[in-house]
Amino acid sequence: MKVVLFCGGYGMRMRDGVSDLPKPMHQVGPRPLIWHVMRYYAHFGHKDFVLCLGYGAHHIKDFFLNYDETASNDFVLRGTDVELLGSDIKDWTITFAHTGLDSPIGERLRRVRKHVEGEEMFLANYADVLTNAPLDAMIEKFRASGMVGGLLAVPPQSAFHCVNLGEGDEVSSISTLQEMPLWENGGYLMFRPEVFEHLEEDCDLIGDVCAPLAKEGRMMAYRHRGFWQPADTVKERTALEAAYQSGTRPWMLWDTPDRDPLQAAIADLQDALDR
Repeated sequence: MKVVLFCGGYGMRMRDGVSDLPKPMHQVGPRPLIWHVMRYYAHFGHKDFVLCLGYGAHHIKDFFLNYDETASNDFVLRGTDVELLGSDIKDWTITFAHTGLDSPIGERLRRVRKHVEGEEMFLANYADVLTNAPLDAMIEKFRASGMVGGLLAVPPQSAFHCVNLGEGDEVSSISTLQEMPLWENGGYLMFRPEVFEHLEEDCDLIGDVCAPLAKEGRMMAYRHRGFWQPADTVKERTALEAAYQSGTRPWMLWDTPDRDPLQAAIADLQDALDR
């Protein structure tokens, strides 16, 4: 199944005032965010990628055109000859498509329509969020739903507390946002080709397309309470880097031993209850 990655935005909230890197190219460990997202999809067998390029496109192209397998794979050096003991991307197909410097996400998707033609369904992602969500289960639920679009739904990440007030402004309860019956778009999207019938020039994908589809009952969600971490800001990216360096890398399913059967059963039960 093809995977469309939106990686052409300016990423203003990620800027440190020094680097001109696009957000998906900021490092987490020895590799950029976009690599971690792509490895996640490849882990589930989805290795045909369409990159929607814009700002900082040369950084992304240079990274893959000059890809160094030795940065994340063991190898043997004999003289000047390198024998790789593993590989990340040799079986990947990557389409690099310029979709404009200032294009909104809906327009970027509209411009790569030809690259996903003939697909029964395709996946899409902002290339700046890491998760350990069970992609196979997400796709299976979406396929069975028959809907036009689907998304990963996660609890709100804000640390703010919600205050419930009575008629006399007395505080009746205080709770975290995560305790409220609210879900947010987790950025892992699934679509059928019919979505292109709803894409108008320079439209926003979520507000102009997914929201109307939701009102028509043609959008589904897969609820996930497990690991999900965006990298919208320098602080969030720094938190991911700290987690990586400490060895806490739940999103790296490709590098994680099989789950303990009991823990896996508990996690699967929780997901089933959420759905």
